[in-house]
Amino acid sequence: MSVTLVLGEDAIGQRLDKALVDAFARSEAHESLSRSQLARAFAAGEVRIAGRKVKASFRLEAAGVCVELRVPAPAPLAHARPEAIPLTVVHEDASLLVLDKPAGMVVHAGPGHDSGTLVNAVLHHLQVHADALPVLPGNGPERPGVVHRLDKDTSGLIVFARGLRAQTVLAEQFRDHSIDRAYLGVVLGRPSFERRRLETTHGRDPADRRRFAPDQGTRRAVTTMEVLRPLGAHAALARFTLETGRTHQIRMHARMVGHPIFADPLYGRRPKHPALRRLADGLGRHALHAALLGFAHPDGSGRLVLEAPLPPELAALVAALEAI
Repeated sequence: MSVTLVLGEDAIGQRLDKALVDAFARSEAHESLSRSQLARAFAAGEVRIAGRKVKASFRLEAAGVCVELRVPAPAPLAHARPEAIPLTVVHEDASLLVLDKPAGMVVHAGPGHDSGTLVNAVLHHLQVHADALPVLPGNGPERPGVVHRLDKDTSGLIVFARGLRAQTVLAEQFRDHSIDRAYLGVVLGRPSFERRRLETTHGRDPADRRRFAPDQGTRRAVTTMEVLRPLGAHAALARFTLETGRTHQIRMHARMVGHPIFADPLYGRRPKHPALRRLADGLGRHALHAALLGFAHPDGSGRLVLEAPLPPELAALVAALEAI
Protein backbone atom coordinates (compact mmCIF):
# COMPACT_ATOMS: atom_id res chain seq x y z
CA MET A 1 0.00 0.00 0.00
CA SER A 2 1.38 3.42 -1.00
CA VAL A 3 -0.24 6.70 0.00
CA THR A 4 0.47 10.40 0.45
CA LEU A 5 -1.07 12.29 3.37
CA VAL A 6 -1.04 15.97 4.25
CA LEU A 7 -1.07 16.48 8.03
CA GLY A 8 -2.96 19.39 9.55
CA GLU A 9 -2.53 21.65 12.56
CA ASP A 10 -3.64 18.97 15.02
CA ALA A 11 -0.46 17.03 14.19
CA ILE A 12 1.87 19.81 15.35
CA GLY A 13 4.01 18.61 18.26
CA GLN A 14 2.92 14.99 17.93
CA ARG A 15 5.15 12.03 17.16
CA LEU A 16 4.86 11.23 13.48
CA ASP A 17 3.69 7.65 14.05
CA LYS A 18 0.78 8.78 16.25
CA ALA A 19 -0.11 11.61 13.87
CA LEU A 20 -0.28 9.15 10.96
CA VAL A 21 -2.48 6.67 12.84
CA ASP A 22 -4.87 9.48 13.79
CA ALA A 23 -4.91 10.83 10.23
CA PHE A 24 -5.73 7.42 8.77
CA ALA A 25 -8.51 6.92 11.32
CA ARG A 26 -10.18 10.16 10.18
CA SER A 27 -9.61 9.66 6.46
CA GLU A 28 -12.46 8.37 4.31
CA ALA A 29 -10.21 8.09 1.25
CA HIS A 30 -7.82 5.50 2.68
CA GLU A 31 -8.03 2.17 4.46
CA SER A 32 -7.23 2.17 8.17
CA LEU A 33 -3.61 1.62 9.14
CA SER A 34 -2.58 -0.72 11.94
CA ARG A 35 0.34 -0.05 14.26
CA SER A 36 2.13 -3.15 12.97
CA GLN A 37 1.83 -1.95 9.36
CA LEU A 38 3.15 1.47 10.33
CA ALA A 39 6.05 -0.09 12.27
CA ARG A 40 7.01 -2.12 9.18
CA ALA A 41 6.99 1.03 7.06
CA PHE A 42 9.26 2.93 9.46
CA ALA A 43 11.60 -0.07 9.85
CA ALA A 44 11.94 -0.35 6.09
CA GLY A 45 12.66 3.37 5.67
CA GLU A 46 9.46 3.81 3.67
CA VAL A 47 8.14 6.90 5.46
CA ARG A 48 9.44 10.09 3.89
CA ILE A 49 8.98 13.86 4.08
CA ALA A 50 10.28 15.84 1.12
CA GLY A 51 11.98 12.68 -0.10
CA ARG A 52 13.95 12.12 3.12
CA LYS A 53 13.47 9.14 5.45
CA VAL A 54 12.03 10.04 8.85
CA LYS A 55 11.76 8.14 12.13
CA ALA A 56 8.61 7.34 14.08
CA SER A 57 9.75 9.71 16.85
CA PHE A 58 10.00 12.69 14.48
CA ARG A 59 7.87 15.56 15.79
CA LEU A 60 6.04 17.89 13.45
CA GLU A 61 6.66 21.62 13.82
CA ALA A 62 4.25 22.94 11.20
CA ALA A 63 0.97 22.11 9.50
CA GLY A 64 0.62 21.12 5.86
CA VAL A 65 3.47 18.58 5.95
CA CYS A 66 3.22 16.05 3.10
CA VAL A 67 4.14 12.52 4.18
CA GLU A 68 4.83 9.77 1.65
CA LEU A 69 4.27 6.27 2.99
CA ARG A 70 4.63 2.76 1.58
CA VAL A 71 3.72 -0.25 3.72
CA PRO A 72 5.80 -3.32 2.83
CA ALA A 73 3.97 -6.64 2.66
CA PRO A 74 4.52 -8.82 5.76
CA ALA A 75 6.78 -11.81 5.46
CA PRO A 76 4.69 -14.84 4.45
CA LEU A 77 3.95 -17.32 7.21
CA ALA A 78 5.01 -20.90 6.69
CA HIS A 79 2.61 -23.84 6.41
CA ALA A 80 1.34 -24.93 9.80
CA ARG A 81 2.83 -28.10 11.29
CA PRO A 82 1.11 -30.80 13.38
CA GLU A 83 1.78 -30.50 17.12
CA ALA A 84 0.70 -32.86 19.90
CA ILE A 85 -1.56 -30.48 21.83
CA PRO A 86 -4.61 -31.82 23.74
CA LEU A 87 -8.02 -30.97 22.28
CA THR A 88 -11.59 -31.11 23.55
CA VAL A 89 -13.58 -32.51 20.61
CA VAL A 90 -17.31 -31.78 20.81
CA HIS A 91 -18.27 -33.22 17.42
CA GLU A 92 -16.39 -34.91 14.61
CA ASP A 93 -17.48 -36.41 11.30
CA ALA A 94 -16.17 -36.79 7.75
CA SER A 95 -16.90 -33.12 6.91
CA LEU A 96 -15.98 -31.10 9.96
CA LEU A 97 -14.62 -30.89 13.47
CA VAL A 98 -16.11 -28.81 16.32
CA LEU A 99 -13.85 -28.06 19.26
CA ASP A 100 -14.14 -26.41 22.66
CA LYS A 101 -11.16 -24.05 22.51
CA PRO A 102 -9.45 -23.18 25.79
CA ALA A 103 -8.68 -19.58 26.65
CA GLY A 104 -5.08 -18.58 26.03
CA MET A 105 -4.74 -20.39 22.69
CA VAL A 106 -4.76 -18.54 19.36
CA VAL A 107 -6.60 -20.13 16.44
CA HIS A 108 -3.86 -19.84 13.83
CA ALA A 109 -0.31 -18.57 13.44
CA GLY A 110 0.39 -14.86 13.27
CA PRO A 111 3.04 -12.38 14.40
CA GLY A 112 4.39 -13.69 17.71
CA HIS A 113 2.51 -17.00 17.44
CA ASP A 114 4.12 -19.43 15.01
CA SER A 115 3.35 -22.57 17.02
CA GLY A 116 1.10 -23.84 19.80
CA THR A 117 -2.04 -22.82 17.92
CA LEU A 118 -5.38 -24.55 17.52
CA VAL A 119 -4.48 -25.27 13.89
CA ASN A 120 -1.32 -27.09 14.98
CA ALA A 121 -3.40 -29.21 17.36
CA VAL A 122 -6.05 -29.97 14.72
CA LEU A 123 -3.45 -31.18 12.23
CA HIS A 124 -2.03 -33.57 14.83
CA HIS A 125 -5.50 -34.79 15.83
CA LEU A 126 -6.45 -35.53 12.21
CA GLN A 127 -2.99 -36.94 11.46
CA VAL A 128 -2.65 -34.83 8.30
CA HIS A 129 -0.35 -32.16 6.94
CA ALA A 130 -1.56 -28.61 6.29
CA ASP A 131 -1.99 -29.13 2.54
CA ALA A 132 -4.61 -31.83 3.22
CA LEU A 133 -7.09 -29.23 4.52
CA PRO A 134 -8.73 -26.42 2.49
CA VAL A 135 -7.85 -22.74 2.78
CA LEU A 136 -10.42 -20.02 2.16
CA PRO A 137 -9.66 -17.58 -0.71
CA GLY A 138 -7.61 -14.67 0.62
CA ASN A 139 -6.22 -16.63 3.57
CA GLY A 140 -2.65 -17.87 3.88
CA PRO A 141 -1.27 -21.38 4.33
CA GLU A 142 -1.22 -20.91 8.11
CA ARG A 143 -5.04 -21.23 8.18
CA PRO A 144 -5.89 -24.73 6.90
CA GLY A 145 -9.46 -25.76 7.70
CA VAL A 146 -10.24 -22.44 9.38
CA VAL A 147 -13.77 -21.10 8.88
CA HIS A 148 -13.96 -18.48 11.65
CA ARG A 149 -11.99 -17.54 14.73
CA LEU A 150 -12.26 -16.74 18.43
CA ASP A 151 -10.16 -14.24 20.34
CA LYS A 152 -7.17 -15.72 22.13
CA ASP A 153 -8.71 -15.32 25.59
CA THR A 154 -12.24 -16.34 24.58
CA SER A 155 -13.01 -20.02 25.15
CA GLY A 156 -15.66 -22.14 23.52
CA LEU A 157 -17.01 -23.61 20.31
CA ILE A 158 -15.26 -23.31 16.97
CA VAL A 159 -15.70 -25.32 13.77
CA PHE A 160 -13.01 -26.53 11.36
CA ALA A 161 -13.71 -27.86 7.85
CA ARG A 162 -12.07 -31.04 6.59
CA GLY A 163 -12.87 -30.48 2.91
CA LEU A 164 -13.40 -27.64 0.43
CA ARG A 165 -17.15 -28.13 0.07
CA ALA A 166 -17.68 -28.11 3.84
CA GLN A 167 -15.53 -25.01 4.23
CA THR A 168 -17.35 -23.18 1.43
CA VAL A 169 -20.84 -24.03 2.74
CA LEU A 170 -19.93 -23.06 6.31
CA ALA A 171 -18.25 -19.81 5.24
CA GLU A 172 -21.38 -18.84 3.28
CA GLN A 173 -23.49 -19.31 6.42
CA PHE A 174 -21.15 -17.06 8.40
CA ARG A 175 -21.33 -14.44 5.65
CA ASP A 176 -25.13 -14.42 5.47
CA HIS A 177 -25.45 -14.56 9.30
CA SER A 178 -27.51 -17.77 9.32
CA ILE A 179 -25.21 -19.29 11.96
CA ASP A 180 -26.58 -19.56 15.51
CA ARG A 181 -24.04 -18.20 17.99
CA ALA A 182 -24.51 -17.48 21.68
CA TYR A 183 -21.91 -16.60 24.30
CA LEU A 184 -21.96 -16.58 28.08
CA GLY A 185 -20.15 -13.72 29.73
CA VAL A 186 -19.61 -12.36 33.21
CA VAL A 187 -20.08 -8.59 33.17
CA LEU A 188 -18.96 -6.02 35.70
CA GLY A 189 -21.83 -4.41 37.54
CA ARG A 190 -25.53 -5.31 37.56
CA PRO A 191 -27.40 -4.08 34.46
CA SER A 192 -30.74 -2.36 35.06
CA PHE A 193 -32.29 -4.07 32.02
CA GLU A 194 -33.19 -7.72 31.45
CA ARG A 195 -32.79 -7.81 27.67
CA ARG A 196 -31.51 -5.34 25.12
CA ARG A 197 -30.89 -5.51 21.37
CA LEU A 198 -27.78 -3.52 20.49
CA GLU A 199 -27.45 -2.37 16.88
CA THR A 200 -24.53 -0.08 16.03
CA THR A 201 -21.82 0.50 13.47
CA HIS A 202 -18.39 -1.06 13.98
CA GLY A 203 -14.98 0.43 13.26
CA ARG A 204 -11.56 1.04 14.74
CA ASP A 205 -11.55 3.17 17.88
CA PRO A 206 -9.48 6.31 17.07
CA ALA A 207 -8.53 6.54 20.77
CA ASP A 208 -6.98 3.06 20.76
CA ARG A 209 -6.49 1.24 17.44
CA ARG A 210 -6.50 -2.15 19.19
CA ARG A 211 -10.17 -1.65 20.04
CA PHE A 212 -13.35 -1.27 18.02
CA ALA A 213 -15.99 1.38 18.70
CA PRO A 214 -19.77 1.44 18.08
CA ASP A 215 -19.76 4.94 16.56
CA GLN A 216 -17.10 4.30 13.90
CA GLY A 217 -17.14 2.77 10.43
CA THR A 218 -20.14 1.71 8.35
CA ARG A 219 -20.49 -2.05 9.01
CA ARG A 220 -23.46 -3.17 11.16
CA ALA A 221 -22.93 -4.97 14.45
CA VAL A 222 -25.99 -6.50 16.14
CA THR A 223 -25.99 -8.25 19.53
CA THR A 224 -28.84 -9.23 21.84
CA MET A 225 -27.74 -9.08 25.48
CA GLU A 226 -29.86 -10.96 28.04
CA VAL A 227 -29.08 -10.78 31.75
CA LEU A 228 -29.46 -14.30 33.16
CA ARG A 229 -28.88 -13.57 36.83
CA PRO A 230 -26.94 -11.31 39.20
CA LEU A 231 -23.70 -12.62 40.66
CA GLY A 232 -23.55 -11.14 44.13
CA ALA A 233 -23.66 -7.38 44.38
CA HIS A 234 -21.07 -6.45 41.78
CA ALA A 235 -21.47 -8.59 38.64
CA ALA A 236 -23.94 -10.52 36.49
CA LEU A 237 -24.04 -13.49 34.14
CA ALA A 238 -25.25 -12.55 30.66
CA ARG A 239 -26.03 -14.33 27.42
CA PHE A 240 -24.99 -12.62 24.17
CA THR A 241 -26.64 -13.75 20.93
CA LEU A 242 -25.00 -12.60 17.72
CA GLU A 243 -26.81 -11.51 14.57
CA THR A 244 -23.52 -10.38 13.04
CA GLY A 245 -20.02 -11.51 13.93
CA ARG A 246 -17.65 -8.55 13.93
CA THR A 247 -14.27 -8.59 15.62
CA HIS A 248 -14.63 -7.94 19.39
CA GLN A 249 -18.36 -7.30 18.83
CA ILE A 250 -19.56 -8.54 22.23
CA ARG A 251 -16.71 -6.90 24.10
CA MET A 252 -17.41 -3.61 22.29
CA HIS A 253 -21.15 -3.72 23.02
CA ALA A 254 -20.67 -4.71 26.68
CA ARG A 255 -18.39 -1.71 27.12
CA MET A 256 -20.94 0.52 25.36
CA VAL A 257 -23.74 -0.30 27.84
CA GLY A 258 -21.43 0.34 30.78
CA HIS A 259 -21.00 -3.31 31.81
CA PRO A 260 -17.75 -4.56 30.29
CA ILE A 261 -16.75 -8.21 30.26
CA PHE A 262 -15.12 -9.07 33.59
CA ALA A 263 -11.28 -8.98 33.50
CA ASP A 264 -11.17 -7.58 29.95
CA PRO A 265 -8.06 -5.36 29.98
CA LEU A 266 -8.76 -3.82 26.56
CA TYR A 267 -12.46 -2.94 26.83
CA GLY A 268 -13.01 -3.02 30.57
CA ARG A 269 -11.79 -1.40 33.73
CA ARG A 270 -10.04 -2.75 36.78
CA PRO A 271 -12.57 -3.29 39.60
CA LYS A 272 -12.35 -1.03 42.64
CA HIS A 273 -13.52 -3.68 45.10
CA PRO A 274 -10.45 -5.51 46.52
CA ALA A 275 -12.02 -8.96 46.25
CA LEU A 276 -13.05 -8.32 42.65
CA ARG A 277 -9.55 -7.10 41.81
CA ARG A 278 -8.06 -10.29 43.18
CA LEU A 279 -10.46 -12.40 41.13
CA ALA A 280 -9.74 -10.41 37.96
CA ASP A 281 -5.98 -10.53 38.46
CA GLY A 282 -6.04 -14.26 39.13
CA LEU A 283 -8.34 -15.23 36.26
CA GLY A 284 -5.72 -14.87 33.53
CA ARG A 285 -8.31 -14.27 30.79
CA HIS A 286 -11.49 -12.32 30.11
CA ALA A 287 -14.77 -13.93 31.15
CA LEU A 288 -16.34 -14.69 27.76
CA HIS A 289 -17.23 -18.16 26.45
CA ALA A 290 -18.73 -19.29 23.12
CA ALA A 291 -21.41 -21.56 24.54
CA LEU A 292 -23.59 -22.40 21.53
CA LEU A 293 -22.93 -22.95 17.82
CA GLY A 294 -25.56 -24.03 15.30
CA PHE A 295 -25.46 -24.39 11.52
CA ALA A 296 -26.84 -26.36 8.59
CA HIS A 297 -24.54 -29.35 8.12
CA PRO A 298 -22.63 -29.10 4.82
CA ASP A 299 -23.65 -32.65 3.86
CA GLY A 300 -27.34 -31.68 3.85
CA SER A 301 -28.25 -33.94 6.77
CA GLY A 302 -29.93 -31.17 8.78
CA ARG A 303 -29.09 -28.59 11.39
CA LEU A 304 -26.38 -29.27 13.96
CA VAL A 305 -26.64 -27.39 17.27
CA LEU A 306 -23.87 -27.87 19.83
CA GLU A 307 -23.30 -26.49 23.32
CA ALA A 308 -20.29 -26.23 25.63
CA PRO A 309 -20.56 -25.53 29.38
CA LEU A 310 -18.53 -22.87 31.13
CA PRO A 311 -14.93 -24.03 31.63
CA PRO A 312 -13.84 -24.71 35.23
CA GLU A 313 -12.14 -21.34 35.74
CA LEU A 314 -15.28 -19.42 34.73
CA ALA A 315 -17.55 -21.69 36.76
CA ALA A 316 -15.30 -21.01 39.76
CA LEU A 317 -15.45 -17.27 39.05
CA VAL A 318 -19.25 -17.35 38.99
CA ALA A 319 -19.33 -19.15 42.35
CA ALA A 320 -16.82 -16.73 43.88
CA LEU A 321 -18.73 -13.65 42.68
CA GLU A 322 -22.01 -14.98 44.07
CA ALA A 323 -20.41 -14.94 47.51
CA ILE A 324 -19.33 -11.28 47.38
